[in-house]
Amino acid sequence: MNSNIDNLIVPHIDNLGEMSTDGIINALEDNGVRRTIDHIDYKEFPYHPLTTFSMAYSKDMLYIDFFVRCNYLRSINDRPNTPVHEDSCVAAYLQPDSENNRYYAFEINCIGAISGMVCKGEGDGACSFLDESTIDRIKCYASCGNRPFRELEGLFTWNVLIAIPLDMLGLKYDGSPLSIKGNFYKCASGTSQPHFLSWMPLDETKRTFHQPKSFGNIILS
Repeated sequence: MNSNIDNLIVPHIDNLGEMSTDGIINALEDNGVRRTIDHIDYKEFPYHPLTTFSMAYSKDMLYIDFFVRCNYLRSINDRPNTPVHEDSCVAAYLQPDSENNRYYAFEINCIGAISGMVCKGEGDGACSFLDESTIDRIKCYASCGNRPFRELEGLFTWNVLIAIPLDMLGLKYDGSPLSIKGNFYKCASGTSQPHFLSWMPLDETKRTFHQPKSFGNIILS
């Protein structure tokens, strides 16, 4: 599917919260919306692991399942708000209100360690970490388990499923569509093949994922 389509229509699946992890993943695969993360944002880092994400939401949660196929796998960080972007990592940056320049940045490595930030404006200098009790509200399943490990070389496939409470984003579902903005990323700056990929293309001269002007439209239908 063409990742350049910047209008992401996310379906509502009411009973997701009642399903098992495998049931949620299958529901997102069959009935969610799916996109690829395939824009190479820094030309000097051309490595391009296959990365997709599938999304849907319930009355309480926004569900995102990331799938990755790669040649190097690393996950040294196993605590919240550690530099998981250095590991095999995926990320969702979400702006609940397009009239407000505040957005949330969630970065998750392949063992499910989450770095969560609330940010304002362009650039990454106006961010503050979410407290661990807030991050703990995010449900997360990582196919690689939860024990840290140093870099491995081979052919690996892995996925991370996260469920973000809508009220954490200041959203409430009342049966009407919800309009937000956001972007999705794949990175691994500390591996033998560092890379920086996005769903919507970035201004590569700014050297950061923190570019709200690049966010695509997301409609929770």
